[in-house]
Amino acid sequence: TGHTHREGNIGLVRTMIKIKRGDIFKSGGSYKPGLCDHLEQWDGFQQKYGDVFTVYLGPRPVVIICGTEAIREALVDQAEVFSGRAKIAVVDPVVQGHGVVFANGERWKALRRFSLATMRDFGMGKRSVEERIQEEAQCLVEELRKSQGALQDPVFYFHSITANIICSIVFGKRFDYRDPQFLRLLELLFQSFVLISSLSQPGLRGFLKHFPGSHRQIYKNLQEVNVFIDRSVEKHRETLDPSAPRDFIDCYLLRMEKDKSDPRSQFDHRNLIMSALSLFFAGTETTSTTLRYGFLLMLKYPHIAERVLKEIDRVIGSDRPPALDDRAQMPYTDAVIHEIQRFADLLPIGVPHMVTKDTHFRGYILPKGTEVYPILSSALHDSRYFEKPDDFNPAHFLDANGAVKKNDAFMPFSIGKRICLGEGITRTELFLFFTTILQNFSVASPVAPEDIDLTPQESGVGNVPPKYQIRFLPRQRG
Repeated sequence: TGHTHREGNIGLVRTMIKIKRGDIFKSGGSYKPGLCDHLEQWDGFQQKYGDVFTVYLGPRPVVIICGTEAIREALVDQAEVFSGRAKIAVVDPVVQGHGVVFANGERWKALRRFSLATMRDFGMGKRSVEERIQEEAQCLVEELRKSQGALQDPVFYFHSITANIICSIVFGKRFDYRDPQFLRLLELLFQSFVLISSLSQPGLRGFLKHFPGSHRQIYKNLQEVNVFIDRSVEKHRETLDPSAPRDFIDCYLLRMEKDKSDPRSQFDHRNLIMSALSLFFAGTETTSTTLRYGFLLMLKYPHIAERVLKEIDRVIGSDRPPALDDRAQMPYTDAVIHEIQRFADLLPIGVPHMVTKDTHFRGYILPKGTEVYPILSSALHDSRYFEKPDDFNPAHFLDANGAVKKNDAFMPFSIGKRICLGEGITRTELFLFFTTILQNFSVASPVAPEDIDLTPQESGVGNVPPKYQIRFLPRQRG
Protein backbone atom coordinates (compact mmCIF):
# COMPACT_ATOMS: atom_id res chain seq x y z
CA THR A 1 0.00 0.00 0.00
CA GLY A 2 2.95 2.34 0.08
CA HIS A 3 6.69 2.78 0.32
CA THR A 4 9.28 4.07 2.78
CA HIS A 5 12.33 6.25 2.46
CA ARG A 6 14.64 8.24 4.70
CA GLU A 7 14.53 12.00 4.73
CA GLY A 8 18.26 12.51 5.20
CA ASN A 9 18.37 15.77 7.14
CA ILE A 10 15.68 14.58 9.60
CA GLY A 11 16.38 10.89 9.78
CA LEU A 12 12.76 9.84 10.17
CA VAL A 13 11.08 7.11 8.18
CA ARG A 14 8.31 8.36 5.93
CA THR A 15 5.71 5.70 5.23
CA MET A 16 3.37 6.98 2.56
CA ILE A 17 -0.01 5.31 2.88
CA LYS A 18 -1.76 5.74 -0.44
CA ILE A 19 -5.53 5.59 -0.23
CA LYS A 20 -7.33 4.19 -3.24
CA ARG A 21 -11.10 4.35 -3.57
CA GLY A 22 -11.18 0.62 -4.34
CA ASP A 23 -9.34 -0.21 -1.10
CA ILE A 24 -11.92 1.56 1.03
CA PHE A 25 -14.66 -0.82 0.03
CA LYS A 26 -12.75 -4.03 0.72
CA SER A 27 -13.88 -6.28 3.58
CA GLY A 28 -17.41 -5.00 3.90
CA GLY A 29 -16.58 -1.34 3.59
CA SER A 30 -13.87 -0.93 6.22
CA TYR A 31 -10.55 0.56 5.19
CA LYS A 32 -7.99 -2.20 5.69
CA PRO A 33 -4.55 -1.05 4.53
CA GLY A 34 -3.06 1.25 7.12
CA LEU A 35 -1.30 1.80 10.40
CA CYS A 36 -2.13 -1.54 12.00
CA ASP A 37 -1.78 -3.63 8.87
CA HIS A 38 0.58 -6.50 9.72
CA LEU A 39 1.74 -5.39 13.15
CA GLU A 40 4.85 -7.53 12.77
CA GLN A 41 6.05 -4.91 10.28
CA TRP A 42 6.80 -2.62 13.23
CA ASP A 43 9.59 -4.99 14.26
CA GLY A 44 11.17 -4.56 10.86
CA PHE A 45 10.75 -0.78 10.89
CA GLN A 46 12.12 -0.58 14.42
CA GLN A 47 15.17 -2.68 13.55
CA LYS A 48 15.84 -0.69 10.40
CA TYR A 49 15.07 2.85 11.51
CA GLY A 50 15.25 2.85 15.31
CA ASP A 51 12.66 3.35 18.02
CA VAL A 52 11.28 6.64 16.68
CA PHE A 53 10.04 7.24 13.16
CA THR A 54 7.24 8.92 11.25
CA VAL A 55 4.49 7.51 9.11
CA TYR A 56 2.17 9.54 6.92
CA LEU A 57 -1.53 8.80 7.28
CA GLY A 58 -2.67 10.38 4.07
CA PRO A 59 -1.17 13.87 4.29
CA ARG A 60 -0.77 13.80 8.07
CA PRO A 61 2.52 12.88 9.80
CA VAL A 62 2.30 10.66 12.89
CA VAL A 63 5.28 9.83 15.08
CA ILE A 64 5.61 6.16 16.02
CA ILE A 65 7.42 5.23 19.24
CA CYS A 66 8.54 1.62 19.70
CA GLY A 67 10.28 -0.24 22.48
CA THR A 68 10.08 -0.10 26.26
CA GLU A 69 12.72 2.57 26.89
CA ALA A 70 11.48 4.97 24.21
CA ILE A 71 7.84 4.68 25.30
CA ARG A 72 8.84 5.27 28.94
CA GLU A 73 10.98 8.27 28.00
CA ALA A 74 8.00 9.82 26.25
CA LEU A 75 5.05 8.92 28.47
CA VAL A 76 6.80 8.99 31.87
CA ASP A 77 9.92 11.16 31.63
CA GLN A 78 8.08 13.77 29.51
CA ALA A 79 4.65 12.88 30.83
CA GLU A 80 3.11 16.35 30.68
CA VAL A 81 4.26 17.09 27.14
CA PHE A 82 2.98 13.74 25.80
CA SER A 83 -0.31 13.87 27.73
CA GLY A 84 -2.42 15.20 24.86
CA ARG A 85 -5.04 12.96 23.28
CA ALA A 86 -5.20 12.74 19.50
CA LYS A 87 -8.51 12.06 17.80
CA ILE A 88 -9.69 8.57 16.88
CA ALA A 89 -11.59 9.00 13.63
CA VAL A 90 -14.31 6.41 14.15
CA VAL A 91 -15.37 7.69 17.59
CA ASP A 92 -14.63 11.41 17.22
CA PRO A 93 -18.01 12.21 15.59
CA VAL A 94 -19.61 10.95 18.82
CA VAL A 95 -17.28 12.28 21.52
CA GLN A 96 -15.94 15.43 19.81
CA GLY A 97 -13.27 15.97 22.44
CA HIS A 98 -15.60 15.54 25.41
CA GLY A 99 -15.41 13.09 28.31
CA VAL A 100 -12.51 12.03 30.46
CA VAL A 101 -10.83 9.71 27.91
CA PHE A 102 -10.90 12.00 24.86
CA ALA A 103 -10.64 15.49 26.37
CA ASN A 104 -7.54 17.68 26.38
CA GLY A 105 -6.15 20.57 28.38
CA GLU A 106 -7.94 21.84 31.48
CA ARG A 107 -11.08 19.89 30.57
CA TRP A 108 -9.17 16.61 30.68
CA LYS A 109 -7.29 17.50 33.89
CA ALA A 110 -10.48 18.47 35.75
CA LEU A 111 -12.43 15.42 34.57
CA ARG A 112 -9.58 13.01 35.30
CA ARG A 113 -9.01 14.36 38.82
CA PHE A 114 -12.71 14.05 39.55
CA SER A 115 -13.05 10.58 38.02
CA LEU A 116 -10.01 9.17 39.81
CA ALA A 117 -11.15 10.53 43.18
CA THR A 118 -14.71 9.30 42.70
CA MET A 119 -13.70 5.80 41.62
CA ARG A 120 -10.96 5.55 44.26
CA ASP A 121 -13.33 6.50 47.06
CA PHE A 122 -16.04 4.24 45.80
CA GLY A 123 -16.78 2.68 49.08
CA MET A 124 -19.65 5.04 48.31
CA GLY A 125 -22.61 3.70 50.16
CA LYS A 126 -22.34 0.30 51.77
CA ARG A 127 -20.08 -1.77 49.55
CA SER A 128 -16.52 -1.43 48.32
CA VAL A 129 -15.56 -2.24 44.75
CA GLU A 130 -14.05 -5.50 45.96
CA GLU A 131 -17.32 -6.51 47.57
CA ARG A 132 -19.24 -5.66 44.40
CA ILE A 133 -16.90 -7.84 42.35
CA GLN A 134 -17.13 -10.70 44.85
CA GLU A 135 -20.94 -10.55 44.76
CA GLU A 136 -20.97 -10.46 40.95
CA ALA A 137 -18.56 -13.40 40.86
CA GLN A 138 -20.97 -15.45 42.97
CA CYS A 139 -23.85 -14.51 40.64
CA LEU A 140 -21.72 -15.83 37.78
CA VAL A 141 -21.00 -19.07 39.65
CA GLU A 142 -24.74 -19.67 40.06
CA GLU A 143 -25.32 -18.92 36.38
CA LEU A 144 -22.54 -21.28 35.28
CA ARG A 145 -23.91 -24.06 37.50
CA LYS A 146 -27.19 -23.82 35.59
CA SER A 147 -25.32 -24.60 32.37
CA GLN A 148 -24.54 -28.10 33.77
CA GLY A 149 -21.28 -28.28 31.86
CA ALA A 150 -22.87 -27.61 28.47
CA LEU A 151 -20.62 -26.41 25.67
CA GLN A 152 -20.99 -22.66 25.14
CA ASP A 153 -19.47 -19.41 23.94
CA PRO A 154 -18.18 -17.53 27.03
CA VAL A 155 -18.67 -14.03 25.54
CA PHE A 156 -22.07 -13.50 27.17
CA TYR A 157 -20.89 -14.37 30.68
CA PHE A 158 -17.71 -12.31 30.65
CA HIS A 159 -19.50 -9.32 29.16
CA SER A 160 -22.27 -9.53 31.73
CA ILE A 161 -20.05 -9.60 34.79
CA THR A 162 -17.69 -6.82 33.70
CA ALA A 163 -20.55 -4.61 32.49
CA ASN A 164 -22.37 -5.07 35.78
CA ILE A 165 -19.36 -3.86 37.77
CA ILE A 166 -19.06 -0.65 35.78
CA CYS A 167 -22.87 -0.26 35.81
CA SER A 168 -22.88 -0.47 39.61
CA ILE A 169 -20.19 2.23 39.81
CA VAL A 170 -21.53 4.59 37.13
CA PHE A 171 -25.30 3.96 37.23
CA GLY A 172 -25.70 2.60 40.76
CA LYS A 173 -27.27 -0.69 39.73
CA ARG A 174 -26.54 -4.10 38.31
CA PHE A 175 -28.72 -5.89 35.78
CA ASP A 176 -30.12 -9.37 35.63
CA TYR A 177 -28.24 -11.34 32.97
CA ARG A 178 -31.48 -11.78 30.99
CA ASP A 179 -32.64 -8.16 31.16
CA PRO A 180 -33.51 -7.16 27.55
CA GLN A 181 -32.14 -3.63 27.94
CA PHE A 182 -28.90 -4.99 29.41
CA LEU A 183 -28.55 -7.53 26.59
CA ARG A 184 -29.05 -4.76 24.03
CA LEU A 185 -26.34 -2.62 25.64
CA LEU A 186 -23.94 -5.57 25.67
CA GLU A 187 -24.65 -6.25 22.01
CA LEU A 188 -23.96 -2.61 21.10
CA LEU A 189 -20.70 -2.49 23.05
CA PHE A 190 -19.42 -5.84 21.78
CA GLN A 191 -20.27 -5.11 18.15
CA SER A 192 -18.63 -1.69 18.38
CA PHE A 193 -15.44 -3.10 19.92
CA VAL A 194 -15.16 -5.77 17.23
CA LEU A 195 -15.75 -3.18 14.48
CA ILE A 196 -13.23 -0.74 15.95
CA SER A 197 -10.71 -3.57 16.38
CA SER A 198 -11.20 -4.64 12.78
CA LEU A 199 -10.12 -1.22 11.53
CA SER A 200 -6.46 -1.15 10.65
CA GLN A 201 -6.37 2.65 10.73
CA PRO A 202 -7.78 4.53 13.73
CA GLY A 203 -6.55 7.95 12.66
CA LEU A 204 -7.71 8.62 9.11
CA ARG A 205 -10.39 11.24 9.31
CA GLY A 206 -11.99 13.85 7.12
CA PHE A 207 -12.68 11.49 4.24
CA LEU A 208 -14.56 8.88 6.32
CA LYS A 209 -17.82 10.82 6.36
CA HIS A 210 -18.00 10.55 2.58
CA PHE A 211 -18.00 6.75 2.50
CA PRO A 212 -20.11 3.89 3.80
CA GLY A 213 -18.53 1.40 6.15
CA SER A 214 -18.29 0.12 9.69
CA HIS A 215 -17.61 3.62 11.08
CA ARG A 216 -21.27 4.46 10.44
CA GLN A 217 -22.43 1.45 12.45
CA ILE A 218 -20.07 2.36 15.29
CA TYR A 219 -21.57 5.86 15.33
CA LYS A 220 -25.14 4.50 15.47
CA ASN A 221 -24.26 2.02 18.22
CA LEU A 222 -22.57 4.56 20.47
CA GLN A 223 -25.36 7.08 19.99
CA GLU A 224 -27.87 4.45 21.10
CA VAL A 225 -25.80 3.81 24.23
CA ASN A 226 -25.74 7.58 24.82
CA VAL A 227 -29.55 7.68 24.73
CA PHE A 228 -29.59 5.10 27.54
CA ILE A 229 -27.05 7.12 29.54
CA ASP A 230 -29.01 10.34 29.02
CA ARG A 231 -32.20 8.73 30.32
CA SER A 232 -30.32 7.37 33.32
CA VAL A 233 -28.94 10.84 34.08
CA GLU A 234 -32.46 12.31 34.03
CA LYS A 235 -33.68 9.64 36.47
CA HIS A 236 -30.73 10.45 38.72
CA ARG A 237 -31.65 14.16 38.66
CA GLU A 238 -35.18 13.34 39.75
CA THR A 239 -34.12 11.12 42.65
CA LEU A 240 -30.86 12.79 43.74
CA ASP A 241 -30.24 13.02 47.47
CA PRO A 242 -27.29 15.41 47.99
CA SER A 243 -26.52 13.85 51.37
CA ALA A 244 -26.23 10.30 49.97
CA PRO A 245 -24.70 10.08 46.47
CA ARG A 246 -25.23 6.61 45.04
CA ASP A 247 -22.77 6.46 42.17
CA PHE A 248 -20.57 8.32 39.68
CA ILE A 249 -23.52 10.12 38.07
CA ASP A 250 -24.81 11.43 41.41
CA CYS A 251 -21.35 12.72 42.33
CA TYR A 252 -21.03 14.42 38.96
CA LEU A 253 -24.46 16.06 39.25
CA LEU A 254 -23.51 17.41 42.67
CA ARG A 255 -20.28 18.80 41.21
CA MET A 256 -22.27 20.42 38.38
CA GLU A 257 -24.51 22.12 40.92
CA LYS A 258 -21.53 23.29 42.97
CA ASP A 259 -19.83 24.79 39.89
CA LYS A 260 -22.93 26.22 38.19
CA SER A 261 -21.83 29.82 38.72
CA ASP A 262 -18.29 29.19 37.45
CA PRO A 263 -18.10 29.94 33.69
CA ARG A 264 -14.82 28.03 33.46
CA SER A 265 -16.22 24.80 34.91
CA GLN A 266 -15.81 21.69 32.78
CA PHE A 267 -18.62 19.90 34.57
CA ASP A 268 -21.47 20.12 32.10
CA HIS A 269 -24.03 17.68 30.75
CA ARG A 270 -22.08 16.80 27.59
CA ASN A 271 -18.94 15.88 29.52
CA LEU A 272 -21.02 13.76 31.89
CA ILE A 273 -22.57 11.75 29.06
CA MET A 274 -19.24 11.22 27.30
CA SER A 275 -17.39 10.35 30.50
CA ALA A 276 -20.04 7.77 31.38
CA LEU A 277 -19.85 6.34 27.84
CA SER A 278 -16.06 6.12 28.01
CA LEU A 279 -16.08 4.40 31.40
CA PHE A 280 -18.89 2.05 30.40
CA PHE A 281 -17.30 1.04 27.09
CA ALA A 282 -13.72 0.70 28.32
CA GLY A 283 -14.72 -0.87 31.63
CA THR A 284 -16.72 -3.59 29.91
CA GLU A 285 -14.68 -4.47 26.84
CA THR A 286 -11.12 -4.51 28.15
CA THR A 287 -11.72 -6.80 31.10
CA SER A 288 -14.15 -9.16 29.38
CA THR A 289 -11.86 -9.56 26.36
CA THR A 290 -8.89 -10.29 28.65
CA LEU A 291 -10.92 -12.94 30.49
CA ARG A 292 -11.90 -14.56 27.18
CA TYR A 293 -8.27 -14.74 26.16
CA GLY A 294 -7.36 -16.02 29.63
CA PHE A 295 -9.68 -19.01 29.57
CA LEU A 296 -8.75 -19.84 25.98
CA LEU A 297 -5.14 -19.95 27.19
CA MET A 298 -6.13 -22.23 30.09
CA LEU A 299 -7.67 -24.62 27.55
CA LYS A 300 -4.53 -24.43 25.43
CA TYR A 301 -2.18 -25.00 28.37
CA PRO A 302 -3.96 -27.31 30.85
CA HIS A 303 -0.76 -27.88 32.85
CA ILE A 304 -0.73 -24.15 33.68
CA ALA A 305 -4.44 -24.26 34.63
CA GLU A 306 -3.74 -27.24 36.88
CA ARG A 307 -0.99 -25.38 38.71
CA VAL A 308 -3.33 -22.40 39.24
CA LEU A 309 -5.99 -24.75 40.65
CA LYS A 310 -3.50 -26.19 43.15
CA GLU A 311 -2.54 -22.72 44.33
CA ILE A 312 -6.21 -21.75 44.71
CA ASP A 313 -6.90 -24.90 46.73
CA ARG A 314 -3.86 -24.35 48.94
CA VAL A 315 -4.41 -20.66 49.68
CA ILE A 316 -8.17 -20.18 49.46
CA GLY A 317 -9.71 -23.63 49.68
CA SER A 318 -13.39 -24.20 48.99
CA ASP A 319 -15.11 -22.77 52.07
CA ARG A 320 -14.90 -19.07 51.26
CA PRO A 321 -14.77 -16.87 48.16
CA PRO A 322 -11.45 -15.43 46.94
CA ALA A 323 -10.47 -12.03 48.33
CA LEU A 324 -8.02 -9.46 47.06
CA ASP A 325 -5.71 -10.08 50.03
CA ASP A 326 -5.15 -13.60 48.68
CA ARG A 327 -3.25 -12.26 45.69
CA ALA A 328 -0.08 -11.61 47.71
CA GLN A 329 0.05 -15.30 48.66
CA MET A 330 -0.63 -16.55 45.12
CA PRO A 331 2.40 -15.52 43.03
CA TYR A 332 1.89 -18.13 40.32
CA THR A 333 -1.74 -17.15 39.70
CA ASP A 334 -0.75 -13.47 39.74
CA ALA A 335 2.01 -14.17 37.20
CA VAL A 336 -0.44 -16.09 34.98
CA ILE A 337 -2.84 -13.14 34.97
CA HIS A 338 0.01 -10.75 34.12
CA GLU A 339 1.06 -13.05 31.28
CA ILE A 340 -2.52 -13.27 29.99
CA GLN A 341 -2.60 -9.48 29.76
CA ARG A 342 0.79 -9.36 28.07
CA PHE A 343 0.01 -12.11 25.61
CA ALA A 344 -3.51 -10.81 24.81
CA ASP A 345 -1.93 -7.48 23.81
CA LEU A 346 -5.39 -5.92 23.82
CA LEU A 347 -4.54 -2.53 22.27
CA PRO A 348 -1.40 -3.15 20.19
CA ILE A 349 -0.88 0.42 19.02
CA GLY A 350 -2.14 2.02 22.22
CA VAL A 351 -4.49 4.99 22.20
CA PRO A 352 -3.09 7.92 20.21
CA HIS A 353 -1.35 10.73 22.08
CA MET A 354 -0.49 14.27 21.04
CA VAL A 355 2.29 16.56 22.22
CA THR A 356 0.99 19.65 24.00
CA LYS A 357 3.90 21.92 23.04
CA ASP A 358 7.00 21.94 20.85
CA THR A 359 9.40 19.43 22.32
CA HIS A 360 12.73 17.71 21.73
CA PHE A 361 12.64 13.94 21.81
CA ARG A 362 15.59 11.69 21.04
CA GLY A 363 17.21 14.28 18.82
CA TYR A 364 14.06 15.23 16.93
CA ILE A 365 11.82 18.26 17.23
CA LEU A 366 8.14 17.39 17.59
CA PRO A 367 5.97 20.46 16.94
CA LYS A 368 2.99 21.14 19.20
CA GLY A 369 0.00 19.07 18.10
CA THR A 370 2.07 16.23 16.61
CA GLU A 371 0.21 12.92 16.92
CA VAL A 372 2.14 10.14 18.64
CA TYR A 373 1.38 6.42 18.66
CA PRO A 374 3.12 4.48 21.45
CA ILE A 375 3.21 0.92 20.11
CA LEU A 376 2.42 -0.93 23.33
CA SER A 377 2.81 -4.24 21.52
CA SER A 378 6.50 -3.47 20.98
CA ALA A 379 6.97 -3.25 24.76
CA LEU A 380 4.82 -6.26 25.62
CA HIS A 381 6.86 -8.31 23.12
CA ASP A 382 10.21 -6.70 23.88
CA SER A 383 12.82 -9.49 23.78
CA ARG A 384 15.10 -7.46 26.07
CA TYR A 385 12.51 -7.86 28.83
CA PHE A 386 10.79 -11.13 28.01
CA GLU A 387 12.87 -14.22 27.30
CA LYS A 388 10.36 -15.74 24.89
CA PRO A 389 8.07 -12.84 23.94
CA ASP A 390 5.98 -14.82 21.46
CA ASP A 391 5.29 -17.66 23.90
CA PHE A 392 2.77 -17.79 26.71
CA ASN A 393 5.03 -18.21 29.72
CA PRO A 394 4.08 -17.10 33.28
CA ALA A 395 7.79 -17.36 34.23
CA HIS A 396 8.16 -13.96 32.53
CA PHE A 397 6.79 -12.52 35.78
CA LEU A 398 8.46 -14.79 38.34
CA ASP A 399 11.91 -14.49 39.88
CA ALA A 400 14.22 -17.37 40.80
CA ASN A 401 12.42 -17.79 44.14
CA GLY A 402 8.98 -18.00 42.56
CA ALA A 403 7.93 -14.51 43.68
CA VAL A 404 6.22 -12.05 41.33
CA LYS A 405 8.71 -9.65 39.79
CA LYS A 406 8.06 -6.24 38.31
CA ASN A 407 8.78 -5.78 34.63
CA ASP A 408 9.16 -2.29 33.14
CA ALA A 409 7.91 -3.52 29.77
CA PHE A 410 4.54 -4.56 31.21
CA MET A 411 2.23 -1.74 30.15
CA PRO A 412 -1.11 -3.18 28.99
CA PHE A 413 -2.86 -0.16 30.56
CA SER A 414 -0.34 2.22 28.96
CA ILE A 415 1.75 4.37 31.32
CA GLY A 416 2.14 7.99 32.31
CA LYS A 417 -0.57 10.59 32.81
CA ARG A 418 -2.94 8.89 30.38
CA ILE A 419 -2.71 5.45 32.00
CA CYS A 420 -6.07 3.67 32.05
CA LEU A 421 -8.37 5.21 34.67
CA GLY A 422 -9.72 1.83 35.66
CA GLU A 423 -6.40 0.01 36.07
CA GLY A 424 -6.98 -0.77 39.74
CA ILE A 425 -10.56 -1.94 39.23
CA THR A 426 -9.56 -4.05 36.22
CA ARG A 427 -6.72 -5.77 38.10
CA THR A 428 -9.10 -6.55 40.96
CA GLU A 429 -11.73 -7.89 38.56
CA LEU A 430 -9.27 -10.10 36.71
CA PHE A 431 -7.97 -11.67 39.92
CA LEU A 432 -11.33 -12.20 41.61
CA PHE A 433 -13.25 -13.39 38.54
CA PHE A 434 -10.42 -15.64 37.35
CA THR A 435 -9.89 -17.31 40.74
CA THR A 436 -13.59 -17.59 41.60
CA ILE A 437 -14.36 -19.38 38.35
CA LEU A 438 -11.44 -21.78 38.73
CA GLN A 439 -12.20 -22.34 42.41
CA ASN A 440 -15.61 -23.70 41.39
CA PHE A 441 -15.11 -25.12 37.90
CA SER A 442 -12.62 -26.94 35.77
CA VAL A 443 -12.68 -26.00 32.10
CA ALA A 444 -12.76 -28.26 29.06
CA SER A 445 -12.88 -27.99 25.29
CA PRO A 446 -13.86 -30.41 22.49
CA VAL A 447 -10.67 -29.30 20.73
CA ALA A 448 -7.37 -30.91 21.73
CA PRO A 449 -4.99 -28.40 23.35
CA GLU A 450 -2.45 -28.72 20.55
CA ASP A 451 -5.16 -27.86 18.00
CA ILE A 452 -6.45 -24.73 19.76
CA ASP A 453 -5.67 -21.69 17.62
CA LEU A 454 -4.81 -18.48 19.48
CA THR A 455 -4.85 -16.26 16.38
CA PRO A 456 -7.02 -13.18 17.02
CA GLN A 457 -10.40 -12.98 15.31
CA GLU A 458 -9.57 -9.32 14.62
CA SER A 459 -6.21 -7.61 14.95
CA GLY A 460 -6.10 -3.91 14.26
CA VAL A 461 -6.76 -1.15 16.72
CA GLY A 462 -7.57 -3.97 19.15
CA ASN A 463 -6.94 -7.70 19.38
CA VAL A 464 -10.14 -9.75 19.63
CA PRO A 465 -9.69 -13.41 20.63
CA PRO A 466 -11.01 -16.08 18.28
CA LYS A 467 -14.45 -17.52 18.93
CA TYR A 468 -14.37 -20.72 20.93
CA GLN A 469 -16.56 -23.10 22.90
CA ILE A 470 -15.91 -24.04 26.52
CA ARG A 471 -17.40 -26.24 29.24
CA PHE A 472 -17.48 -25.09 32.87
CA LEU A 473 -17.54 -28.35 34.82
CA PRO A 474 -18.32 -28.20 38.57
CA ARG A 475 -15.22 -29.34 40.41
CA GLN A 476 -15.46 -32.59 42.29
CA ARG A 477 -13.91 -32.22 45.72
CA GLY A 478 -12.68 -35.15 47.75
